[in-house]
This record gives sequence, structure tokens and C-alpha cells, in this order.
Amino acid sequence: MSRTPNADAAKSYPELNLGSNAAKWQKNLTQDRLGQFMDGRWTEYNLAGSLYITRTDSDEYVKLSVWSAPERTKPLFAEAMKHTFKPAKKGDRFGPGTTNHWFKVSLNFPADYAKYERVQFEWDPGCEAMIFATDGTPLQGITGGGENRRVEFIIQHDIVKSGKHEFVIETSCNGIGGINGIDPPNMNKYFSLALADIVVPNQEAWGLRWDFDILRDLIYNLPGNSILQNKALVVANDIQNAFDRNDREASIKRGRKIAERVFGEDWEKKGEKIFDEGEQAATLFAVGHCHIDTAWLWPYQVTQQKTARSWSTQIDLMKRYPEHRFTASSAQQYKWLEKQYPKLFEQIKDRVSSGHFHTIGGSWVENDSNMPSGESLARQLIYGQRYFESRFGARCETAWLPDTFGLTGALPQIIRQAGMKYFFTQKLGWNSFNAFPHSTFNWIGIDGSQVLCHMTPVETYNAQCSVGDLRKGEQNHKNLESSNASLLVFGNGDGGGGPLPMMLENLRRLRAVANQSRDLPVPTIGGTVDGFFSKINTDTAAGKKLPNWHGELYLEYHRGTYTSHGSIKKGNRKSEILLRDTEYLATLASLVDKSFCYPKTRIEDSWEKVLLNQFHDVLPGSAIGMVYDDAEVLYAEVAKDCNDIIEETLKILCPSSTPLAKGTSLTSNASRILAVNSTPFPRREVIALPAAVSHLHREVVQVSKSGDAAFVLVDDEVGGNVVGVRGMFADIAPATASITSGGDHVLQNSLVKLTISKGRITSLCDITLGRELIPEGESGGLVIFDDRPLFWDAWDVEVFHLEVPTKLEFTDVKVTADGPARASLTARVKLSDSIVDVTISLDAVSATTQRNSRSYFRFDAKVDWHQRHQILKFELPVDIHSDNAYYEMQWGHVSRPTHRNTSWEAAKFEVCGHKYSDLSEYGYGVALLSESKYGFSTDGHMMRISLLRAATAPDPEQDQGKHGFSWAILPHEGHFLQSDVPTAAYLFNSPLHLRVVAPDKLNRAISLAKTPFKISNAPNVVVETIKRGDDEDNDAVRSIVLRIYEAFGGHAKAKLHVSGSVPVKKASLVNLLEDEIQPLEMKSGIIELEFRGFQFQTVKLELSDDDSYSPPSSTSPIEWVKV
Repeated sequence: MSRTPNADAAKSYPELNLGSNAAKWQKNLTQDRLGQFMDGRWTEYNLAGSLYITRTDSDEYVKLSVWSAPERTKPLFAEAMKHTFKPAKKGDRFGPGTTNHWFKVSLNFPADYAKYERVQFEWDPGCEAMIFATDGTPLQGITGGGENRRVEFIIQHDIVKSGKHEFVIETSCNGIGGINGIDPPNMNKYFSLALADIVVPNQEAWGLRWDFDILRDLIYNLPGNSILQNKALVVANDIQNAFDRNDREASIKRGRKIAERVFGEDWEKKGEKIFDEGEQAATLFAVGHCHIDTAWLWPYQVTQQKTARSWSTQIDLMKRYPEHRFTASSAQQYKWLEKQYPKLFEQIKDRVSSGHFHTIGGSWVENDSNMPSGESLARQLIYGQRYFESRFGARCETAWLPDTFGLTGALPQIIRQAGMKYFFTQKLGWNSFNAFPHSTFNWIGIDGSQVLCHMTPVETYNAQCSVGDLRKGEQNHKNLESSNASLLVFGNGDGGGGPLPMMLENLRRLRAVANQSRDLPVPTIGGTVDGFFSKINTDTAAGKKLPNWHGELYLEYHRGTYTSHGSIKKGNRKSEILLRDTEYLATLASLVDKSFCYPKTRIEDSWEKVLLNQFHDVLPGSAIGMVYDDAEVLYAEVAKDCNDIIEETLKILCPSSTPLAKGTSLTSNASRILAVNSTPFPRREVIALPAAVSHLHREVVQVSKSGDAAFVLVDDEVGGNVVGVRGMFADIAPATASITSGGDHVLQNSLVKLTISKGRITSLCDITLGRELIPEGESGGLVIFDDRPLFWDAWDVEVFHLEVPTKLEFTDVKVTADGPARASLTARVKLSDSIVDVTISLDAVSATTQRNSRSYFRFDAKVDWHQRHQILKFELPVDIHSDNAYYEMQWGHVSRPTHRNTSWEAAKFEVCGHKYSDLSEYGYGVALLSESKYGFSTDGHMMRISLLRAATAPDPEQDQGKHGFSWAILPHEGHFLQSDVPTAAYLFNSPLHLRVVAPDKLNRAISLAKTPFKISNAPNVVVETIKRGDDEDNDAVRSIVLRIYEAFGGHAKAKLHVSGSVPVKKASLVNLLEDEIQPLEMKSGIIELEFRGFQFQTVKLELSDDDSYSPPSSTSPIEWVKV
């Protein structure tokens, strides 16, 4: 009779318990014990003492010599090799911060090293470095010092066998995170060469270390009652118990075999094929990335080195890990690399072709998206996409802004118009008030355009490929009901470096574990970000299963970046306006004079500088001072180059004229003034001139009380014209400045009145309607707050700063101009360490030519600023009630709450606006206009604009010194949506170009520069950009491109009038990249365009070969247009 299985089991289980004294497992003690296996205190007994077989730094085997570049110059390889090198050695100190030191390294390998599996050279200078072959080819980067260390350079086995090797190392005295983190940089810091060793690592021991690290990671990150967590702990404990310090090699092999109980039998032999096994429906899609801030705690020059170091390292990794895929954004960084490291650039092109290196983002840099204009955001993608297509043969499909401080609702339309439909970001995970509710969703812009957006639930673009990263990707995912896919963006970033071998080893092990257990989300690698989005698109029925988010992605953090480093904000706004004028006038000149060559390259160079300075740590003001030294130089170059081009064009468009500018010498017969209006709007303005230009006095309608300024009146009834100045109009509202018997100061014309009493603005009155706009007992003026954020100094302004306002008083108020064209007051505000001088002016003309337009009160401030940790604002309480205020944004406006009902609304206590903010109710409103400031708030009925901050980190001198800026108060009849506020703000930011000409040359000078393009039938539609086509150099087709947008959020049927003198062969609607969307019909010079709210359209006019041109002959707004 055969035994049953139960009988066998009964026999194998002893009847008596002899020799066993087992107790309940003290799991926490076992868990705590694991740290001893790699602890440096126990190297005699543990694995840490087995990681290296041998090493040498003997002079016999390692010879070093060095050349230190002078000051903080950063010569390239060829230049550095021309210099004389002197002997160096391990332990030498070098510096100071941001300097460069070139080392020649000569190795002689000990004879027995050829028998080892791997030999490497370890170089740890405590900072960053780059290894070059002796022919100048970049080989890989080095990250020395503390965290994220990568100091090993693997020597090929055949080179070790040859016995000798030589190479060059460029060592740069800055860490991966700058020189002192987010505190002010220590420019006197020196570094020591801690390692210059030939090393033989124990590869099997390193394998066990990585096994053990993942086991510990499983133990500490999985739930304590899960099967896998307990199994990992048992296996890790068994590995530790099996380790015999007297038989280390056998112990390591035993330990690796024990680890296979979790990873699977012979898992390591499968290499990259491990990702082909097990569950194929992966949920975590891993892609290597190296977020390199184009400038931040280091200047642009250092970023050029960081890019080469980081990307060459990834190419090296791809040779050892075939599954490795790496993605990198920012066309600017590629362009630097192409110019400075051409051999590396060719390697990258090869890897792009093989599908290992992925271009992404389609933008020039990873730009700020709050403050750049609509045209700037468009150019970011136009310049980026055109670069990627020209160098790599393809455009990007996914927009990529992982670290930008909030995202404008204009972006979805701009992204779609640039040929992309996917978008990746993650910064909203930093929100300080509310958790953003989505991970994967349709982001719908202000015009209705949508992009498929993913915010990785891993909540970082610097993932380390840990168990915690994988679990976050699943547990933090907020839309699992729609899609369970998460993007795992891994690699050391911010300061560069990128993925490390350890991360790729981790991924292989984690996939091996996931192939054995369902307790871990399944990671995969080898695909693209575009492929990841394509899968989501398919799985969610083209987004129909996904939730929607409408409008801006407001970051509840870093609100101080709208104000920090005011000079950079001003440089950005002025450059954008100047480039718009440059392109328009150059286009006009190229039509008028066929010998004039449109300066495309010069304009593009200027655009690239502006786009570079829009990087998301430069324009926001959150970089170190060295960055702003560089940025100011770039803005100065843009101003010079654009003004030079404008002067060239105006010599054609306004022949025989001379610029009326400070420092320009004028001939005595140049007595007539011309004003070039580069905007599409009619305008009447009072212009101030230096009174010293005596022969222009016949044009002057007023001289200031001090006699140092004269005023003229300009009237362009059409828009886009050149006009002469004229005398007082019959319908102007003469302005006056006066002092009442009570000592109050009053600025007034027949439309509006402002009163300053006891240093504060106590009255703002609409005279036409008899309406007082400041509530009784309240006042407006400058106000200052303490500004001490919790951590991120230059970045943040916290909500509690509003709790203690200090209202400031105007002192020493004087009348400096008393009409009739302009009335002005000057005043001074004294602070503890600063002086603010303000000129407040009121002109005799309204803000625009629109019916019922009011005049604005202009504030021109000159500030000598030396406060610390304070923020200066201008505030104005208004007797207007509305739940929402309006702020200009790119090609439109955004409405934001004035109340704090919910935490979402309370979080928006400081917001970004461009040229205006507005508070309106039915029938009336008040706007604040800005020519260089971006920080606004509207709290109930209190309107504020932020003027200056005074953070001390990372730039200890942020905003210290002299500033000049302007803002204005514009009351208006009618609600904002019926008002002229956008037009007034546009004109407020667009100064006229003034010229002088001899009287007999006046008519000729006026006749040529009339705009040939007009919009009718749609007052809400604006022609923003007029330029030559981007492809003229490539396809020989001469063309003009116009960018036109709807400004108020409503539909429009606009008529674009093209003067018959423009020889149009074909009209097309195109996207931002000037690909044709559809042909347009032009009848009698009219193209009809239909707009939805906030839509922008790009119209391309191809010119015929017979391109003779004569300008429109009349200044009438409609005479040359058939209506």
C-alpha cells in the first residue's frame, strides 16, 4: 500500500521539538541591521571593503600637468592646447570659483592590470570636469564632490593591454549645483584634486551592491505586510548572513545567487532583454533626461560646458546599455554644442538617427511662459522647430516645459500651431495651496485649442529609478480611471549630469522584480516620449476619456518672479517692442526699395538673444548676478542692432530725415518734426523734447516751467503712418496743474481729475460723468511691505507679506508743467535706504482716439533702490465692485478672482499680467497700465502693481541701484470688454520714432512709410506682426507674413485690406512654421478672415516677380480701401 502525501508530510515533521529555540521574528531589528552591510564603519566585515580590487596613484603610473586659463575665461580645446602646461599632482588646490583648468593625463598601466575585467581612471576634483581624447573629441563628463558623484572613466581593455594611455581633462570650478547652492555664490572657493587614481573595481561586488540596494529599497518602500516586502527582507538578511569576510569572493557569488530569489534565476544574463519578459502592459515608461538650466546658479558659458559633459556621458552609456534612451530639449543648447564641440555634435546626430537620442520640446530654450509676449512664445517654438528640422530632419511632436513657473492659457494654441499636440510638465506639483487634480488630461487654452498634457505623478524630472519612484508613478496618478501610464523621467538634472549607470542597473533589477511579482508597477525603457503620448492618445480615444482643464496652469508658488530683477523685465519688454518695430519697418523698406536687403540674419540673431534671456530662471529673476551681467549685455546688443536696422529703414522710408534722439546733432534747416507710428492704431500724443533744440520751436505748443522740456502734439488719424506734428487741436482737453488753498495738488483736464492730499492720492474723478472713483476715507499711492519668504528668496512672495502694509507719502510735491498740452507734478518718497522720485503727468489728449476715451495719469519713476527684503508697490482703491479683474496675457486676457472664497482663489494673491490690469463693473472701469512690470494683484477693490523687490539670494545685489520705469491710471467709461484699454496699453508701450527733416523734404518723407495693411470690420482684431517669410532664403519665394489676433475673447469677421501696390501672387493661411493650412481668396485687395475668441492667425502673402511697389497715396483710413 503506497503512502499518501499527507502521511509523508506527517513523517517529515518531527514529533518532538528538539534543538529549536525560534521566537517571533523581530522584523524591525533585522531591517535596521541591513545598513551595516554597506556601512563604512564595518568595511573589515562587510561588502563595502570588497568593491575595489586594487588602485594606484603612484607617480610611476599617473603623470599630470596643468594649464590654468586666465581669470574666468573658458577657452575651447584647441586654444587650451596651445599653452604651456606645468607639473601637477593629486591633492593640488585650484580655483577660484568658475575658473577653468586644463590637465594633461598620462597613464602607464601596471603589467598585471590587463588580466582584470575592468580598469578605470578615477578623477575627483570636487567639481565638474570633461574628459577629451587627445584629438579634442569629448568622451564623457565628470561630477566630483558630494552627491550625484560620477568620477570613473572606463579604459578600454585593448588600451590597458597596450600599457599606456593619454587624454585631457578640462576641470571647471563649479559644482553641479553652482558654487554655493541657492545662496549667493562663493566666488573665492577653491577645490582640491581628491582622486587621480588607476582603479580596478570588483564588478561582481558592485553587482551585489546594486542587488542589495534594490532589496533595501523594496523593504523600505513597499507596505510592511506585502509578500514582496517580506521576501526582500528575508533575502537581504540571508545575503548578510552568508557573507564571510575571510572568503569574500565566494561570499559575493553566494550573495548574488541568493538575490535571484527576488530577481529571478539568471536574470542578469538577459541584459536589456529583461524588458522583453514578463508583463508587457507596462505602466511606467522610463526615459533618460538631463535637465540643464540654460543659466541659473551659473552663467551661460558654464551651461555650454555642462551640456557637452552631460550629453557625451549619455552617448558613453548607450554603448553599455543598449536599451538606454535619452531625451534633451532646447535648440540653443544644441546650437552651442554644434559650434563649440562639432565632433560630439556629429555623434549626437548619429544617435538621433539610430533612435537612441531624442530631441524634444521644439523650443529655443525651456522658457518662462508667464512674461514673454505671444510673439515671443511663438518664436521660441518657431526657432526651435526650424533648428531641429534643419539639423536632424524632423520636428518635435511634444512640447516640454517641466520646470517653468506656471503656464499661460495661450500655450495650447501656440503649441498646436507649431506642429505639436502633446505637452509635458510637472512644476504644478510644487503648489503651496492646492494639489493639482490631474496627472493626464486635456489642457484647453483660452481659444479652445487643446493639447494632451501629462504631469508625471513621479513629481520630478530628476528621478533616480528607485522603488519609491515607481510607486509614486502609480499611487500618485490622479487619472487611473482614464489612463494608468506614467512617464518616469530619470537622471540627475538642474545642473546636468543626467542618468548614471546605477539608474540603468536599477531599472533592469526593478523590471526583473516586476517580472516575478505583482507588488511592483511594471517599468519599461526603450521607447520615446512621443510614443508614450501616442499610447495615451490611443488608449483614451484621442483624449475623449480624459478630464479637461481650461485656461492657465497657475503655479501657486514663485510669485515673486513676476517682479524680481526689474531691469531684466524691462529689457525683455523693450526688446520685444523693438523687434516688432524692426521687422515691420524692414519689411516696408524692402517693398519700397528693392536694393534694400531684408536683414533676416541680423534680426534672427537679435531674436535668439531675447529668447535666450527668456529662459525660466533668467527672465524670472531667480539666477545669480553673473547671469544678469550677461543678460544686460545681450539686451544692449539687441537695442543697438535693432536701432541700427531701424535707422537704415527710415533713411529709405523717411528720406533726408535725421533721428531726433539724445546725442544726435541736427542741422539748422532740419526744423520739421516727423513721428513714425509703428503700431496699427490711430494715436494722438503729447511728446516731450529737449528744449535746447531751438530751431524746432515753431513746432512746440508748450515749454515746461523749468524751460528744460518742450512739448509737441502728434496726430495719426489712421495708424501705421508717418505724420508731422501740429498745433493744438480744436477738440483737445487742456490740462492744468494747480495747488488748492488747502495745499492739495490737482491735475485736471476736461475729462478727469486727480488730487494729492497729504502725500496720498485721495481723489480720482471722472469729470464727464461726475463720478468719484476712490472710496471715501481711502487713498492710493506707493506702499511697501516686508518681503521675507520662507525659503526661495528671489522666487517667492508669500501671502503673509500683505498683512502689514506701510503706506508711503509723496513729499516735496511741485508743479513742473501746467499745460495746456501737459500738466505735471513731481514728488519724492523717501525710504530708509532709498529714494523714489516720481513725475505724475496728465495730457490734453485722451489715451486713444476711441469715442469716449479718457486721459490717463502717467507716473514716471526714477528710483535709487537700496532696501533689503522689502517689496514696493503702487496701490489704488477704486469704488468698483466685481468678482473678477482682467489682466493682459499673450494675445488676449485672463480673468482672475478679486475674492478669496476658496483656496484656489486665495492662492492667486499675486498674479502675472502684461501691459494692463483692469477692474470693471457695468458701465465703468479703471485700468493700471505697465511698460515693464508684470506683478499685479486685485484684492476686492484694491488694485496693485508690484514695482521692485529686494531679495538677497541667489543674487545678493538683486535690484540694488538705479531704476527708471512707468505706469499709468486709466479710467474708462464702459466695461473692460467695451473699452480701449488694450489699445491704450499697446500705445503706452510703443513709443513713436521721432525724426526731423527740412521743410522742403517734409512731404516726401511722409509719403513712403504708410502701412499697406489694415483691418476693418473688427475692432477686436489686431495686426501684431508684419515680417518677411522665414523660407525666403530656401525656396526663393518672396513673401510677407502677418500675425493677427482677436483680443477680447469674441468671434470676428475681419477684413484684411492689402494695398494694391503690394504685388500679391498668392495668399494663404499658414501655421507658425509657415506650412500652408489653406489658400485664401483675395478680392479687390480684401481677404476675409473669421476668428474665434482669442484665436491668432498667420497670413502669408507670396509676392509676384513683378514686385514694383508704390505706397498708398492717402492718409485717410479708408480712402485707399474699397469698403
